[in-house]
Amino acid sequence: MVSDTVHYVFLAAAACFVLGLHLMNHPRTARRGNTLSAAAMSVAIAATVWLVADEGTITRTGWLVLTTGGLVGATLGLWAAREVRMTAMPQLVSLFNAVGGGAAALIAVNDLLQAEDAAALSARVSLPGALDIVIGAVTFSGSLVAAGKLQGVVSGAPVVFPGARVLNVLLPGLFVAGTVRLVLAPDSGAALYGLTAVALLFGVTLVLPIGGADMPVVIALLNAFTGSAVAMAGFVLDETALIVAGMLVSASGGILTKLMADAMNRSIAGIVIGGFGTGDSATAAPGAGAPAQVRSLSADDVAIQLAYAGKVVFVPGYGLAAAQAQHELGDLAKLLADHGVDVSYAVHPVAGRMPGHMNVLLAEADVPYTQLKEMDEINPEFPQADVALVIGANDVTNPIARRPGNAISGMPILDVDRAKSVVVIKRSMGHGYAGIDNELYTDPKTGMFFTDAKKGLAELKAAVGEFVS
Repeated sequence: MVSDTVHYVFLAAAACFVLGLHLMNHPRTARRGNTLSAAAMSVAIAATVWLVADEGTITRTGWLVLTTGGLVGATLGLWAAREVRMTAMPQLVSLFNAVGGGAAALIAVNDLLQAEDAAALSARVSLPGALDIVIGAVTFSGSLVAAGKLQGVVSGAPVVFPGARVLNVLLPGLFVAGTVRLVLAPDSGAALYGLTAVALLFGVTLVLPIGGADMPVVIALLNAFTGSAVAMAGFVLDETALIVAGMLVSASGGILTKLMADAMNRSIAGIVIGGFGTGDSATAAPGAGAPAQVRSLSADDVAIQLAYAGKVVFVPGYGLAAAQAQHELGDLAKLLADHGVDVSYAVHPVAGRMPGHMNVLLAEADVPYTQLKEMDEINPEFPQADVALVIGANDVTNPIARRPGNAISGMPILDVDRAKSVVVIKRSMGHGYAGIDNELYTDPKTGMFFTDAKKGLAELKAAVGEFVS
């Protein structure tokens, strides 16, 4: 009776996961979707504990381990939610991928090791189990390397060693051989441990040659892998809720990977198989090396332009996120809007370090959703903009992307250079991830306001306030 009830609870939780994911399609409902999904997961965990208690198969030590793991996990999750800054969110997501993939792989390993008659296991269990181990272990080690690259613990440049490409071709062959062996002989410890070791190694060799600029795409792909591993664990345990939840993560992660690759005009194969590293090669732009002629502006210079503009487009980038200057930007925009200026925000799909990064930051500053405009919507409006104010955005505004022969050729960009006047808030003339000069900075109608984003926006707000008062 308890088993049937728990089964229905799992199905209800899976339905809530689907609805929660749907609600996350829009900023207005995303918080409700997140809350619903978290509540459904809490209920599913409670139902699992209830089922285990009813079966009476867990020992006192098992209960201690279960309770300790739950408390430690909940504590770490709460700490991460409160303390990890938005700029470090990609690393956190990558660590979550590692935990999810590793946990899924351990489920398969444990199930195969603890089977009363492992040799008699059918392919319905051993095949998903082998796939779970491969996908989960690759996700675990690969996600740790990706997090290390984003955090700076591992070099963000492509790391290639002699024989790396040959190894990356050989290892998948070993996957196939190990999987076949484990399916035919589920009780083979050598196949089980060998497959796990090879998968862990492949996760490292797969991600190391990929540059740090491509890590957000890689993280999205590894997120899809995590979902697939969880779904395979669901088949191993014959648990519908795990299958549904895993496939939701896998499908959404796969779609996100494709969207991000398209936004960078990169193929997924070019990123994963090629390992070229979009933003870490030092490909020079045509004409690089010529003396850069830039026009430096003061806060008052910029404030005058903003105060007397009819239309202003803000272009936020990673520099805004790093400086945690979203509230200062929101305050400046509100001041201008109250003065009758038409204000909007141009959000590039890969602005910041992950999709939705800018949307979340600006939502924290209570920026109206109606002012946030995606690239395809805002680009036609730039020619009518009196001022385009770029805050810490680099490669996504570089006009050189429209020409062939450089690291970002063909990458869709925001047409900032087509505004009547451009102001760039930046601490220096440093490069973005692509390692090439930004031609926007030397455009005659561009002025550079060299300062920290948080400090600079606060100065602009004060200066604009004096002009409009």
